[in-house]
Amino acid sequence: MTRLLPSLLYAVFVLLATTAARAETVRTAAVFDAVFVNSSPQPTTPEEKARIARLTAQLKQALDKSGQYHVIDVASIKPEVDAVRDVHDCNGCEADLAKKAGAQVAVVAWVQKVSNLILNMNIRIVDAATGAPIKGGSVDIRGNDDLSWNRGLKYLLEEHVFNATR
Repeated sequence: MTRLLPSLLYAVFVLLATTAARAETVRTAAVFDAVFVNSSPQPTTPEEKARIARLTAQLKQALDKSGQYHVIDVASIKPEVDAVRDVHDCNGCEADLAKKAGAQVAVVAWVQKVSNLILNMNIRIVDAATGAPIKGGSVDIRGNDDLSWNRGLKYLLEEHVFNATR
């Protein structure tokens, strides 16, 4: 038993150090509502409004589940957020808003509809203290339906957010 004690203590130390290191890498994230930019001649449909709301919820859930981010509630800064027309296009105000909410990073997402066939989905994550971009990406999706939106988000998260080296 006394021979096992040093090995057991070492294993506990490694486990605690690994857990602490993981905890340090989890960033608090202020995720703002995704924005739908309709530059097509067609009016925005109720289905598109529902998809953009679902996109926000799916993004928050995926970030929280990843273990890389802890999504915080931004309700405390709702008046400031509501005063901004588009958080994704406000000349860097998302960093200031995230900082006010107590987050380390700001996350913005938007979908631009060119037509019912061509849409562009985007995510940007910036450091709340400096406004510097941390991660982000863009993907063109074909088809304006739940399946294409879900696949677009999955691709963005896997290729540009969770696996990005930047």
